Amino acid sequence: MGQQHFDRLTSTDTGFLHQETSSAHMHVGGVLLFEGPAPRFEDFLEHIRGRLHLVPRYRQKLAIPPVGSGRPLWVDDSSFNIEYHVRHSALPAPGSEAQLLEMAARIASLPLDRSKPLWEFWLVEGIEPAAGSSHERFAMLAKNHHALVDGISGIDLATVLLDFGPTPTRLDTEALAPWQPRPEPNALDLLVAGARDGVGAIAGLASQALSAVSQPARSLEVLLDAAEGVGELVWAGLNPAPETPLNVTIGPHRRFRVVRQQLADYKTVKNSFGGTVNDVVLTVVAGALGGWLRSRGISTDGLEMRALVPVSVRTEDDRGALGNRLTVMRGPLPVYIQDSVLRLPVVTRAMDDLKSSKQAVGASTLVAVNDIAPPAVLAQASRLQFSTRLFNLLVTNIPGPQVPLYILGKQLEDLFPLAFLPQGHALAVAIMSYNGRIEYGLLGDFDALPDIDVIAEGIDESLAELLAATGAPARKAKTKKAPRARTKPIEPAEALSATPTPLLPTPLLPTPLLPTSRRRPVSGPAADMRAKRVQRSRRDSGSGPGAA
Repeated sequence: MGQQHFDRLTSTDTGFLHQETSSAHMHVGGVLLFEGPAPRFEDFLEHIRGRLHLVPRYRQKLAIPPVGSGRPLWVDDSSFNIEYHVRHSALPAPGSEAQLLEMAARIASLPLDRSKPLWEFWLVEGIEPAAGSSHERFAMLAKNHHALVDGISGIDLATVLLDFGPTPTRLDTEALAPWQPRPEPNALDLLVAGARDGVGAIAGLASQALSAVSQPARSLEVLLDAAEGVGELVWAGLNPAPETPLNVTIGPHRRFRVVRQQLADYKTVKNSFGGTVNDVVLTVVAGALGGWLRSRGISTDGLEMRALVPVSVRTEDDRGALGNRLTVMRGPLPVYIQDSVLRLPVVTRAMDDLKSSKQAVGASTLVAVNDIAPPAVLAQASRLQFSTRLFNLLVTNIPGPQVPLYILGKQLEDLFPLAFLPQGHALAVAIMSYNGRIEYGLLGDFDALPDIDVIAEGIDESLAELLAATGAPARKAKTKKAPRARTKPIEPAEALSATPTPLLPTPLLPTPLLPTSRRRPVSGPAADMRAKRVQRSRRDSGSGPGAA
């Protein structure tokens, strides 16, 4: 289903709004770096204006129901002005990358205005050429509220702005009527919408109950899986994350650092030692964090940190609609193992156990419960989900397009994701693969992480250690040639399916952490529940102990 006026936010989206404070901002985005001279701002603005109809949510704002009568809704902004959201800037000489990253950190330090659509784009000129190049560069800084979009929905503004070739895709927009905002609702409209949605939720529960009665065996299996999954989540919550210097009170100001690496290097390590690319990523991050802790004189003996990793609960019916349908799981970071080669199999085994658990099922169950919870209950649930007791930092790995992308004829060279910091968490690590590269964006609290560069350097050092063990040298960056540009105009609806992987990251974007696996935990409440089910099944079939 598409994006409509009067759509209600999901419980996850609403949770991000509840989590936001003056120091913990819930927006995400990225730094997109292009080769060549910047386009004229008027052309850049017109390019965005010409594709904005593909993402209607970007012309909508929040409407808050009165007296806690329901979750907020998206409504058309009758005073929408694109020139407020799209901004133009330039770096002072020399225009270094360090200056660009400082600008990105400053923009990330400021909250979005909730009275307007929750996004900003910046066109930044005056960036000096890359090392070994004479070509000038420009950047696009993107900033979206987490409630606005998640990547698995398949659509965001950066996605529809970028093309697969140097010649911009021509959209057939002549038949489109000029955009007209629908009337903004008053308090009575919002109360009626809340009552209507409440009736719809009750009807949905009744329908599910009738379905359960008609299929008792299947319903029992689903119920047992859900109970097992919730039990595993509770078990994880009863084992808190360790206390670290990352889990402190944060302020509103940010630092931002980036790391460039090659996807082929991660595949070399994976092919040599086993596991997945994501296992190698977590191994590298754990190595960098361990080195950073030891640089502060903190012992890492026996220390295993915990990362918050995303799980999508979006169904096929949800695809194409903005808004978050996801929850989170906690992945291990064994910083106590200083040797990267020895650390990798430990991460792989731990992730295999996590993949084979029912935590994702339990997480999906909790999301469904939250969707019918009163706003006050939902606010408390969202605070618990981001508790420092559960995890030490955010880590999200975003698979991106492996072909070059362009805007107005200029090739996108680097795509650095920018995540967010929940309260009590001073670091978020976002990783994006694009055009044969893996690029890290490290967002840190300004006061808590004056030494964030140590972590960035540690990422390079951990990967180099793994590559050295394989005997393969690190690869230099390669630029892929663009495919032949498409010249035939495409319809606006077709453009949605023709766009590449979403590019504006959310730290809770679903990373590929949950492929099929047969390994299962052998201890804990979930394992006990499975054992009892097996024993009961054997008794019922007459094949258990003592059977005649």
